[in-house]
This record gives sequence, C-alpha cells and structure tokens, in this order.
Amino acid sequence: MTADSLRTSLFEPFTTLDLALPDRRDGKVRTSWAVGDTQRLIVTTDRLSAFDRVLAGVPYKGQVLNQLAAFWFERTTDLIANHVVAVPDPNVLLARAAHPLPVEVVVRGHITGVTDTSVWSRYAAGARHIDGYDFPDGLSKNTELPRPIITPTTKAADGGHDEPLSCADVVARGLLEPELWERVQAAALAVFDRGRSIAAEAGLILADTKYEFGLDVATGDLLLIDEVHTPDSSRFWMAESYAARLAAGDEPESLDKEFVRRAFADLGYTGHGAPPTLAPEVWSATAGRYVLAYERITGEAFAPAPYPVPPRLTDNLTKAGLL
Repeated sequence: MTADSLRTSLFEPFTTLDLALPDRRDGKVRTSWAVGDTQRLIVTTDRLSAFDRVLAGVPYKGQVLNQLAAFWFERTTDLIANHVVAVPDPNVLLARAAHPLPVEVVVRGHITGVTDTSVWSRYAAGARHIDGYDFPDGLSKNTELPRPIITPTTKAADGGHDEPLSCADVVARGLLEPELWERVQAAALAVFDRGRSIAAEAGLILADTKYEFGLDVATGDLLLIDEVHTPDSSRFWMAESYAARLAAGDEPESLDKEFVRRAFADLGYTGHGAPPTLAPEVWSATAGRYVLAYERITGEAFAPAPYPVPPRLTDNLTKAGLL
C-alpha cells in the first residue's frame, strides 16, 4: 500500500456498525454480539485507543488487528486453547463465548513505556519495588530485563484506568483462585516466548504485550481471548536498528501504537484532560506501521479489503448464515 492511499483513506475509517443481533457490547476497539448461547460475533473497528480512551480512527487498523490476531491464535493453539471459531470477514471473528477473567496479564521482556503507570515511568521517578518486583539501580529505558515478568492489571470499566497489581495481589484480592492463576501465568509466559521467537524470525523484538483470558461459557475451559500480539496489545521494535538507537539514546523504531503515544507525549499529553490534535501525517504513518507489522510478522503482503466496511461486512456475514 502506498502512503497516498493510506492518507486518502483517512477520510473513511471504520468506527461504528449496527447489526440485527442481540446483546451488543461495545469496547474501545471491538463491538460484539451474541450468536446463540455459546458464541459471539466480534467486530474489530479502526478505532485507536490509548491512555484508556478512544482517540481516532485509523484506516485498515481493524483488518490488521483481526487478521493478525487470527494468525497468532493459530500458532499458539498447542500452548493454550483459544476462542476462535471462524473468520467470516477480514474485520470479524466468530468466537466461543467466554466469561473474561477480571485481570489483564501484561508480560514484559523490556523496561519501557511513556504513561504514568508504566514500569519505566515509575522506575525513572525513583521507585525500585514495582508491581511486586525489586529492580536494581542503573537500568536504562528500553533495555531487556533478565527474564520476562508478569505485571497484571485490573480491568477497568470503559473510560476508566487499569490499576497495576502484583501477581500476589491477584490471589490476595480474591480475583482468581491460586490454581487458575498459576495456569494463566504459565500460559502467558509460554505464548510470550513463542511470540518472541516468531517475531525474531521477522526481524522484530517483542518488547511486551497484554493478554486476556476467559472461561468458555459452555465447557468452563480456560481460553486465550480478545487478541494476541497485535500492534494494539504489544510493542514491536525493529531489531536491525535497536542497538544503534539504544546506544544513541533514541527511542526504538516501533511498529505499534506506541508511535501515537509518543506523539501525544511530545505535546505534553499524559492521558489527562482533552487530548491535543495530531497532524494527519501522524495518522497515515500509524496506518503504515500497522500494515508493515502485519507484513513483517506474517511474511505475506497485506491485501486491503474494500471500504466502506459495513456493506461488505454485512454481505459476508449474510453469506456465512450469521445474519
């Protein structure tokens, strides 16, 4: 895809959809509906969320997220079962319905971040005991940790802010039973290790990521849900320039929405109050990064589906017998 085509598409991002299905649930990026008692239809839009709020629509972002998540779900099914049933449209996932667990599982391989609650921001402010871990003095931003660590968070209601937790807090607060939490942690670390390996083959560094788990409403089985290793849920850095940029004190080249976070941070925005306006070039560059991430990770050229999305999507769902 050319920069010109991405820039032109900025006028028509896919941000909303109405379907004649029951039990509509709206998240920051995804909207889902019930399909019978044991499945859900999950539509991934072009909405971009950062600082726990929706900030814009980025063309093709939803398609990238949905198809890339499907790629990763397929390549980790030997490690943990997931909710995928089918992908009837580039922006749609038919999934096993699940009761989401009340924690998000963040796995970190590097110390980084720009938000107030990021490990790096708290470390730079002088904290050395963070989320249940003791960190030594002298760490530099964006450097690799001795081993990946899990830093869970609460799952805030829409518009709220996730609260950092320690692994011990998850059990101490009664959020999960000890045995289930152990299974979740083991699965998260295994999926992260698989992700780092596949990313490395693509010339990328998977610096950190976020996972969500749930229990199948029909069987009670533990499932990996939501998305896996997408530019929304993960930080991907270009491996070829990482060492030189680190030595120069520059930020890594990223293929994720950290690019947008940094653009806002450069304008002094930390997530509080009304966000400033970013130049259109920032959004077209963001779209380009999402597409490049897809192509680097999958090894396949991105095939943009037709816009506008709603008529194409409803047509595909009708053909699949879902509408």
